[in-house]
Amino acid sequence: MNSILHDTQPECAVRSGPDEGTLMAVLGAAEQLRERLEEALVAVGLSVSKFDAMEQLIRAGEPMTLGNLAGQLRCVRSNVTQLVDRLEAEGLVKRGSCLEDRRAVRAKVTPLGMERHAAGLEAIRAVQRDVADRLGPAQRSQLMDLLSGLAD
Repeated sequence: MNSILHDTQPECAVRSGPDEGTLMAVLGAAEQLRERLEEALVAVGLSVSKFDAMEQLIRAGEPMTLGNLAGQLRCVRSNVTQLVDRLEAEGLVKRGSCLEDRRAVRAKVTPLGMERHAAGLEAIRAVQRDVADRLGPAQRSQLMDLLSGLAD
């Protein structure tokens, strides 16, 4: 598959804009880093979505309704329901009832889920260390400054 977002230097982008390929280079690097992150999580039996959902549940410190989880993940409830279905099937999350609203369902991370999340966190940190090791402290600082300028 060869598209403008997957090819880090497509001819039309390099030659036909005021950025001289900068935007495509940034998007290409971001895509490559995301792929590395996904591969690292897959190696410990997770996906980015599963890790993110468990991260939100752990941060909440208590069982969370699927509606609240959907809000935290900024996605629709039906997607969260399917995601929690998969997490529950793997024994990583457990559903329970909600005392305040009998129609609502709460989810919490199981002990196995906590172990898998910890492995995922270590996998993410390994990717972070690898990226950081490629740049010196001054370069990392400069990169952060440059990236913050792009987000404005």
